[in-house]
Amino acid sequence: MTDHFHQKLHHVVPTGLSGDTAQTSGMTRVEAISGKTVGSDALWMGETHVAASTASGDHHHGESETAIYVVRGNPVFVFYDAEAAAEKRLETKPGDYIFVPPWVPHREENPDPENEAVVVIARTTQEAIVVNLPSLKP
Repeated sequence: MTDHFHQKLHHVVPTGLSGDTAQTSGMTRVEAISGKTVGSDALWMGETHVAASTASGDHHHGESETAIYVVRGNPVFVFYDAEAAAEKRLETKPGDYIFVPPWVPHREENPDPENEAVVVIARTTQEAIVVNLPSLKP
């Protein structure tokens, strides 16, 4: 029987981040907290890096809710608004948060011609679910 009150904490340093996770073109994901790295059961956390003047491919994260915290840069988050029948763009800055509901197609863009954009991601599944798509439209 596991003693839940006396388990150890896990410390993941930047050099311990793993790129061995699901990827989408135009961005690089690295995981810090996952089933593989620390044995988490219901949580995935990591970073996404988008190079200057780059956009990711369109994708969604299946059943997983995704919370995003902007660390560096001014990434733009794009999704398809069915009511408006058009793409919508959320322009962000460091300190902003974005919530991506399950199954919602989206992409990240970094319009800055010189600087990488970096965000921290937390998901409600312990592994990174990534479904790459040909388009944001259903």
